[in-house]
Amino acid sequence: MLVTVGLSIVLFGSSPAFSQTTAPVNKGLVAFGYIPANARDSTGDTLGGLGSAIALKLGSFAKASNGTFKGTLVVQPDRGYNVDTTVDYQGRQHHVNFVLKPYYGSSPLSFADAATTLQLSYKKTILYKERQGKATTGLDPLSVRPAWTVDPILPVPNVNTKNQLSLDCEGLVLNRDGSDEYGPYIYRFLPGGHLAYVIKPPKAVIPYIAGAISFTSEVNPDSGRAANQGMVYDLRLPPAMADLCKGFEGLTASPDGHKLYAMLQSSTMQDGGADDKTSRYARLFVYDVKLIPKLISEYVVPLPQSAKKKKTLAQSDIHYLDGTKFLVLSRDGHGNGDDESQSDYKSVDIFDISGATDIHGTQYDDDTAVSPGGVLASDVVPATYTPFVSLIDNSQLGRFGLHNGGNFDQQLIAGKWEGTALAPCMDPQNPDDYFLFIGADNDFNTLDGTMVGQPYSTSYGSDVDNQFLVYRVTLPMVPRGSIH
Repeated sequence: MLVTVGLSIVLFGSSPAFSQTTAPVNKGLVAFGYIPANARDSTGDTLGGLGSAIALKLGSFAKASNGTFKGTLVVQPDRGYNVDTTVDYQGRQHHVNFVLKPYYGSSPLSFADAATTLQLSYKKTILYKERQGKATTGLDPLSVRPAWTVDPILPVPNVNTKNQLSLDCEGLVLNRDGSDEYGPYIYRFLPGGHLAYVIKPPKAVIPYIAGAISFTSEVNPDSGRAANQGMVYDLRLPPAMADLCKGFEGLTASPDGHKLYAMLQSSTMQDGGADDKTSRYARLFVYDVKLIPKLISEYVVPLPQSAKKKKTLAQSDIHYLDGTKFLVLSRDGHGNGDDESQSDYKSVDIFDISGATDIHGTQYDDDTAVSPGGVLASDVVPATYTPFVSLIDNSQLGRFGLHNGGNFDQQLIAGKWEGTALAPCMDPQNPDDYFLFIGADNDFNTLDGTMVGQPYSTSYGSDVDNQFLVYRVTLPMVPRGSIH
């Protein structure tokens, strides 16, 4: 049965038509795990923000004879603990090993027993480095570095005194690339973390203030991505991407790595991004990255809005399914880590671009808004959007000792779910079944933290663990063998 419990939304654009043989099925929550809020990485910094972007390390997933699974998640935090101000946090990715013991029973587990269904253990950290081996930084980019050789204009804190690439990593692809929100750019890193190249999106996405490019996340620009979006791309076996503001929050690639898909968190400023009631039309960019990266198509995806206040539920990640259909994680921010414990919408949904208008290379890539004031241009057909897996179904959460709403305790579901990954269930009787991993960003909230060599205690007032959920889903549209 397709589970959409707890959804209260307004959808824009018709839903895709699924037949009985192609309809996705949510089979429910099967595992939960967490890494404590006060854990440290190998540099001594707090091990936080792990769900900002996640990916399954290629070749790591395996099934044991006892029915358990093991593998490695590559996780990418954003810009460090920055509640009061941004910090000089070097971009990075972590490798986290896991043992998955799916639980299919109906009897509720205790929270302690539930946390054994997904056992997580930190393995190592890879730091991101830019030109000349310089460390990247999480400091707000109040300046720009002029374009030079193959690089476009880049965001830096101060071109004279702190000329280091500012990153707010949000997207990750272990297959060819990564993304950033400060840019919003897509950065490709080599296996050791060194920057290979930068993909600059069309002018419509680049933030401008008073006619000049400005990457700061503190002030909304006049046009381009709204303040607070970005992505990162990794050149190992695959790539990784990251961003800071409302830039490329979602990043995914085709199984062969030849196509890269980057999606804005919500609308650009000219497309209604100044108001969360008009920012529902997000842009999806498709790049051919087989040789020299080239933009080959672009679409508009209508994000859901809350039924009561009509606020846009911005997306936090996307995942390739079959080239026209994608998973998309849309949500509010309520839950652990927020001031409100009751979430109204957190869901991994599906959008389909097969009937959408390709707007790349048109006036909409320049100065013309595609949805001024939140009203979509009449000559543009958006993607279709369908709810799929609700993360706030208390009947499912309760089986694992978790809850939505109520007390602010360790069992409260996290507010900011931001990363998705798929792994095959390896079930011959159900060959189209997959495990859907979802990670939360805890914003480095801990009472016992360390950041850039300095101790801190979060102003939030309590620890927020790095939570992970695993669902079992049926996805008949995914070509068999394309997810390893």
